[in-house]
Parts: sequence; C-alpha cells; structure tokens
Amino acid sequence: MTTAATTRAGHLDELRDLVMLHARAQGLPPAHCRTLLARIRTPDGDADGPGSWAGEWCAAGDRLTARGRLLDACRHYALGRFPYVDGPGRQRAQDACTAAFDRWRRGTAGRRLRVERLTVAHPAGTQTAWAAGLGDPARPLLLITGGIVSVKEQWAPLLRLAPALGMAVVAAELPGVGEHTARYGPGAHTAYTALLDALTGRADTTRTHALALSFGGHLVLRCALDDPRIRSVATVGAPLGPFFRDPAWRRRVPLTTRRTLDHLTDGTTDHALPELALTEAQLRGLDLDVAYVASLRDEIVPLTEVALLRRTVTRSRALVLDDVHGAPAHLAVVRPYLLAHALRAARAHPARRALFGALSATARARRALPGGAA
Repeated sequence: MTTAATTRAGHLDELRDLVMLHARAQGLPPAHCRTLLARIRTPDGDADGPGSWAGEWCAAGDRLTARGRLLDACRHYALGRFPYVDGPGRQRAQDACTAAFDRWRRGTAGRRLRVERLTVAHPAGTQTAWAAGLGDPARPLLLITGGIVSVKEQWAPLLRLAPALGMAVVAAELPGVGEHTARYGPGAHTAYTALLDALTGRADTTRTHALALSFGGHLVLRCALDDPRIRSVATVGAPLGPFFRDPAWRRRVPLTTRRTLDHLTDGTTDHALPELALTEAQLRGLDLDVAYVASLRDEIVPLTEVALLRRTVTRSRALVLDDVHGAPAHLAVVRPYLLAHALRAARAHPARRALFGALSATARARRALPGGAA
C-alpha cells in the first residue's frame, strides 16, 4: 500500500537526482551538493527552515552572500526554488536569487559589462530579462532562454561572454518561469517577439540568434515561424511534436516534469500541450539554421523529435550523445558546439568562430559518440 509518506519520500529522491544534473550544469561541486541534499528531509515548498528543500539551499546561499560570492549564492538560490515556486519557502529562494544577481550586476563586474535589467510587458503578461552589450544597433543579438525549470540568472557566464562574442546578449525566461508572469501554452511564443521589439535600435534584432534549451527551444522555433528576425536556433533536447501529441509518453516522464508542466499551464496540461505541437508543414516552413543536440537516454523528450527535425528542416544539423535529457555529462561538448553554431550563423569575426569551433571539435573528438554528428 502506497502512503503519503512513501510518495513524498519518492518525490524527494527524484528531486535529489534531477537537481544534481542541474547543479552539474551550474558548475557546483557534486560532493558539496550531496552533503547539502543529505540534510533535506522534506520537498515541500511551504517550508523554509532546517531540513527543508528551500531552507537548506537558501542557508548555503546566505553564507555565500555574506562572503560576497554573489553568483555562487545565486546558483544555490536558483536550486532552492527548483523546480518551481510552490510556497513561501521556494518563493524566498526565487526572490533571493534575483536579488543576489541584481547586487552582482550593480557591482564592479556587472557595471563593467553594463548588465541591464529589462522589463517588457506583452498581452499575456510581463517578463524580465538580463542583457549585456546593448547600445550598438549594428551588433547582432544572442537570445538565451532555458526550459521549464531554468531561471535567467543562471546565464551569467554567457552574459559575461558578450564582449568576446561580439554580440549583444539577452537572457530571458520561459513564460511561467521565474519572474515571467505569463502562462506556458498556446500563444506564449509571442513573449519573445515582444522582447525583440523592446530591443530594437539597441542591437540588430534583425540578426537574432538563439541559444534556447529544451522547452525554450520549442517556443523560440514556434516564434521564428512568425518572426523572421530569428535567424538561427541552437537547442538541446527540444520537444517539437511527438512529446506534445503523445499522452502515453508524457505519463512516463519524471513526476517532477509532469508537475512542473501542470504548474506552468495552470493545470491544463492535457488540453494545452497538444496545441503546442509543431506540424511537419510548419517545420518545413522554417527558414533558418537549426542545431540540435539529442540524448540517447533522454527521459523527457523522445528521440523521434530529432528525427522529425532532420526530416523537415532543410538547414538543420544534429549531434547525438549517449546521455540523459540536457546532456549534462557532455557540457564540454555541448557548450562550444552551440556557441560555434550561433557565431557561424551570425557570420562573426573569423577569429571568434575559430576559437569556439576549435573548442567544439576538440571536445567532440574526446567525448562524443563516433558518428554522433549528423
């Protein structure tokens, strides 16, 4: 017989496993995270004390904040609100994450980069983004957005790269995530058009190139159908059609993913998600360059997604890795691969393209599957 306590324990175990993947992507030491996770006894978002999910992550973040390590603190707070805000505890983590980042960008490093906070209203809600390198209307734009659990603050390393990339960089959030007040569902893609509209004249938005991961990749591709300013998309594990159309597959994905989607869609997952599926005709109509990283053991997005992409989008390429969703064990491969694609599509200076292209080639030679690039 399954009890509430058993269900909660199972959910906590799943959260521990999943957050370790995200912690790795954020560069947090695994041993440190395991020690912290061992102190957590409840996954509930209402709690904010010792032994609670948000309480332990926030306590670590508070200690780092006191030492002036604001971006490290920000990473801990971001995992304290993982996977979404469901009560006062995770809300405190969310607020602390934003506040720590804001303090960092107002400090010496952020001022040197000119990291700006942008607030943009659109018909479905309000979004907030961080941007660096704005001001030159001839500079192409790099749009960065994550998936259903990724807050914009985690993209600080790419904001720091704006001068090296020779691009303006803006980090945004999926509707319903972080400070983005809109809901995730049909029409949510228009948020990115509103963001580009707000940046017109401060960068060359007619040459927008996106690093859009997972569900963010899907939404930016949907936006590109209506907004020709998006010239290329580099993504990892983006659902395109099969995920949205197959309720049996969705029932197999981790409980955390299902609960998060239900939260983002206001409990209308089974009604909202099928409407988000991209058709083969829509995909064939995409006039842009697409790079897709797929994982053989993806527990969230079926491999049929990358097959659909390669069959329908003429200017597409794929890299297939032996990993789980998001390819967290292959970050040394994935990051330069995505950046090299964006720089190539943006026709960046040859020196910049050569640097990231060399990093990508070296990493792939060391860690990618033989024949994994297609």
